[in-house]
Amino acid sequence: MRDYADHDATGLAQLVAEGAVTPGELLDEALARVVALNGRLNAVVLMQEATARRHIADGLPEGPFKGVPFLLKDLGCEAVEFPSHNGSRLLADTRYARDSAIYARIRATGVVTFGRTTAPEGGVGPATEAAVYGGPTRNPWDLSRTPGGSSGGAGAAVAAGIVPAAHGSDGGGSVRIPASCCGLFGFKATRARFPDGPYVGEGWAGMAIDGFLTRSVRDAATLMDACAGADLGAPYWAPPLAEGYAAAIRRPPPRLKVALCPTTFAGAPVDPECRAAAEAAARLLESLGHHVEEARPAADHGGMMRAWTRIVACGTALGVRKALAGRALRPGEVEAVTQGAIRHAEGISGADYLEAVGKVHAYGREMAAFFEDWDILLSPTLAEVPAEVGRFAHVNDDFEHFRMGPGMVFDYSPFCAPFNASGQPAASVPLYWTDGGLPVGVQLAARFGADEALIGLCREIEQAAPWFDRRPPLSL
Repeated sequence: MRDYADHDATGLAQLVAEGAVTPGELLDEALARVVALNGRLNAVVLMQEATARRHIADGLPEGPFKGVPFLLKDLGCEAVEFPSHNGSRLLADTRYARDSAIYARIRATGVVTFGRTTAPEGGVGPATEAAVYGGPTRNPWDLSRTPGGSSGGAGAAVAAGIVPAAHGSDGGGSVRIPASCCGLFGFKATRARFPDGPYVGEGWAGMAIDGFLTRSVRDAATLMDACAGADLGAPYWAPPLAEGYAAAIRRPPPRLKVALCPTTFAGAPVDPECRAAAEAAARLLESLGHHVEEARPAADHGGMMRAWTRIVACGTALGVRKALAGRALRPGEVEAVTQGAIRHAEGISGADYLEAVGKVHAYGREMAAFFEDWDILLSPTLAEVPAEVGRFAHVNDDFEHFRMGPGMVFDYSPFCAPFNASGQPAASVPLYWTDGGLPVGVQLAARFGADEALIGLCREIEQAAPWFDRRPPLSL
């Protein structure tokens, strides 16, 4: 299908609805693209072609994306018919007794899911290089670079044109980082906007949430509308949407008061290309009539990241312990960073853990106070251009250094985790490419619960500075 990549998921669904193409033909095209591209990307795994074809034959749900090929992240989104490695040799070929609520809602949109996309072990880190997949996942804009993490396989698959949209998740930037690295749109919704059950009540003390990697704002809006709302027995839920994401993008947002932060939130310099991306976005917003001034939030960013590191270490250790079911860990079953996280967690008492959660909650209040005076906080998504493959490989067992050390995760990605901690909505928008052709995302964040205002602004930006036709060198 020559014009497959000329359409977003909404466009492909329209072709199916018009009878111009069948779901089977779209699946054939997606599978052919896996064959053509995945050997160099290493992004698509655990293929389930027979399952996808059976779903088509049995009749797809009459949802907004009926017949559109789709991929699930290989972390979470548990589904009976889609086994998972969860990025780990320890968890390879995990099977599930029932579907997760998020998968059930995704399936109801009518998508044709045919496999999963790579993720780092434990979802930890801004790159995707898990040993269980036999090598790193690479960025279609530059194969020497990472597509980001932890939804790196999703980012690579969508950017390369294998699928128009894919499932991801974001516990510290894991949707927005791949969006920035791969020239895509990635939206992290307000905490608890989507269901976590029945397998977990919350991820990483409420910092993790599902999401999507897309090439258009409208695809993300429709997917999020389809998945929004708490599942049965959820411990808490997000403030209800007034009309929904799709309704919010059908009209321009009000003129907004935007704080531009071209440094880290702590005031440290970032790569000049990342600063230039944020400043260019600020000029665009000013041209659209929004009020922009430089400002940055006064909050304990370093303290939050130390608390975040403790919470993730404890979550990682718990996940490994549950998988082992009482037996000892064997050599090579988990990677060095995971081993380090387990050791780090051993030194954290129950009181220490609760103190870390309290620190994250206090940080959320500090960030909320900043948004009493501002509608939007504009910054780079990352402090650097996409990292080279290997920089964040899980080969060092010093977990605290991996997260907090010089040049490591927090230095590279200081902008994303703050909004997982605060629970606020934040999006990475692809507005800038370096002279060397690397995408650099711009992050926009809004008040807690203000998802509709944020996505409305993203749509206005997309219309003013379209990005859909920018394609990486490795794509079809």
